[in-house]
Amino acid sequence: MEEKKKEKRGKESEDKTRIAIVNEDRCKPKKCGLQCKINCPVNKNGKDCIEVVKKSKVSFISETLCIGCGICVKKCPFDAINIINLPKNLKSETTHRYGANSFKLHRLPIPRSGEVLGLVGTNGIGKSTALKILSGNLKPNLGNFIDPPEWKDILKYFRGSELQSFFTKLLEDNLRAVIKIQYVDDVAKQKKAQGIVGKKLKAADKRKVLEEAVDILDLGNVLEREVKNLSGGELQRFIIGMVYVQQANIYMFDEPSSYLDVKQRLKAARAIRQLVTHDNYVIVVEHDLSILDYLSDFVCCLYGTPGAYGVVTMPSSVKEGINIFLAGFVPSENLRFRKTELTFKVSTEKKDEEEEESKEVLKKQMVYKYPEMTKTLGPFSLKVSPGSFTNSEIVVMLGENGTGKSTLIHILAGMMKPDKGGDEMPQLSISIKPQKIAPKFTESVRSLLDLKLGSKWNNPLFKTEVLKPLDIESVLDNNVQTLSGGELQRVALTLALGKPCDIYLIDEPSAYLDSEQRILAAKVLKRWIMNTKRSAFIVEHDFIMASYLADKVIVFDGTPAKETFCTSPEGLVSGMNRFLKMLEITFRRDPTNFRPRINKYKSQKDQEQKASGCYFLVDESMIEKMAKERELKKAKAKAEKEAKKAGGGVIKEEDKEKIEKAGLDEEELKKLEEEEDAKYNSDEEAKDDALKAKGRKKKANAKKRREIEEDDDLV
Repeated sequence: MEEKKKEKRGKESEDKTRIAIVNEDRCKPKKCGLQCKINCPVNKNGKDCIEVVKKSKVSFISETLCIGCGICVKKCPFDAINIINLPKNLKSETTHRYGANSFKLHRLPIPRSGEVLGLVGTNGIGKSTALKILSGNLKPNLGNFIDPPEWKDILKYFRGSELQSFFTKLLEDNLRAVIKIQYVDDVAKQKKAQGIVGKKLKAADKRKVLEEAVDILDLGNVLEREVKNLSGGELQRFIIGMVYVQQANIYMFDEPSSYLDVKQRLKAARAIRQLVTHDNYVIVVEHDLSILDYLSDFVCCLYGTPGAYGVVTMPSSVKEGINIFLAGFVPSENLRFRKTELTFKVSTEKKDEEEEESKEVLKKQMVYKYPEMTKTLGPFSLKVSPGSFTNSEIVVMLGENGTGKSTLIHILAGMMKPDKGGDEMPQLSISIKPQKIAPKFTESVRSLLDLKLGSKWNNPLFKTEVLKPLDIESVLDNNVQTLSGGELQRVALTLALGKPCDIYLIDEPSAYLDSEQRILAAKVLKRWIMNTKRSAFIVEHDFIMASYLADKVIVFDGTPAKETFCTSPEGLVSGMNRFLKMLEITFRRDPTNFRPRINKYKSQKDQEQKASGCYFLVDESMIEKMAKERELKKAKAKAEKEAKKAGGGVIKEEDKEKIEKAGLDEEELKKLEEEEDAKYNSDEEAKDDALKAKGRKKKANAKKRREIEEDDDLV
């Protein structure tokens, strides 16, 4: 029996290949007492599985000798070691590895000429590495970092695949690749990038499309400004414009939507689509799934362990590729790479604003109201319509950059006083998560949480609902100044949610987060706000995240940075319809995981929804319902207009001549009127039910009033 068990274990170990990852920033041989080397069972048997001395900068772990016991992982006081078991078939599919005990990429995305390839995956999974290899800036070493292979051997490795022809073209035809980098903030710091925006674009314009680029990307108002003085959104559009005007064979865009609002994201997506020709390649890395869905022709997913290894899936259709990523399961490989499936439903119960308010007033006791307000800041003016909100409710603010969303948040927080209407503001305690996060704290994340939240962040409920889903425990001992953008964002959300308050004001919670982290953050926000029975105002540009979070919507409109106004909080469907109509785009829902998907411009679905007035589609039956209502209004308006021309002014059932002049059949009009009557009757029944619920006292008073009126008539 023991021999069989040993054979079984041997076969299991042969079926797997291990990778050992050592974090160079955390590994400190001088301070740890070499616990990994001392406690390793292979080292105790006289073999050098872990090689490290006190003078070493980092420890070395032999992946061939490692037995995967995990003792070194548990004994390391700085959590610097990670041992991961991989399927054996991935061993022969290694594309690149940076060094011993470092990140490893398996396979490569396969670009196709004349189509846009989209890449989706978490941060640190190898997307930027794949872009560097496909652009020719990084030579793949096929896992052999000691003696890297020549291009001849690399082409032989990819023989028989589409990548062989791609790399052959890259080498022989000298294909030119242009990359839109991920971190646009670095551009403003570079000496080469300094200068006037208009001159820079003109110098790079080899395709003679400068005017077209300025028009599509709204760069007209920044042409005379210096690059170093541009804001994040302006800098992003400028860099996309620089890529757009250049002549190249391969165009690559790494996160083109960051810092941009919804309208600007769509314009950037259309600009990228216009670059496609029959003989060039376009590759896009994007975390906003709705934008990736809109601009891609096919998608490759990347999965694995961030910072350790990444695996690229085979190309699939846009719908299937994004659904694979959300489901965490690759059907073609019968492989699950995530334990939980990322699904979310839009709030379908938000049908009508009046019905919604009447139901929620009964359920929720606290109703807060704010008055009509105005605020002027130099040339900019904002007019705020009066509104109300309740506890356990999330209000999402939608609009372009510069329309006053952050200004309204500052007014609600009491950080800014309105010019008019501030006296009637509700007195509420506020917790705010600002748009821009600039940390000045110089100690660890743990010390920051202790300082700001005290012992509240150690509450078991807070740990379960907030800390664990946002993966804060992995960065508790890190210095705040060394955190990445995504880590800073998650810490800022934790601080905002941990502060006791009546209302949360959260500005762009999705910034710097990857696709998976955005969905997890949205779920954390929704669950925490509902469970604690507090209210929240959230500014968000990621449409999937906004539609998941929103109970009500405030729409901002007008001329950005000049004169704008915002609506009162309204239902999800009506608010989204208003906002999407401004943008001239339509959304439908995916039947698998209910995520909103942008319809391709002027597609059949796009035209159908626009004709029915249903820009935000929650349910297929909504199209028919809204189309009927729209036809009814048009028919009535047309009939009344024609009747007035005929001299009648009012349409009557018996007046057949006027009906004919109105261009309507008697039967059609009768049918429309019957539908309207049925709707009216149902409304009356609902009102009667509401009256019954209020009690018998009002009925008795009404009865007495009628009796008095009858007596007066008799007299």
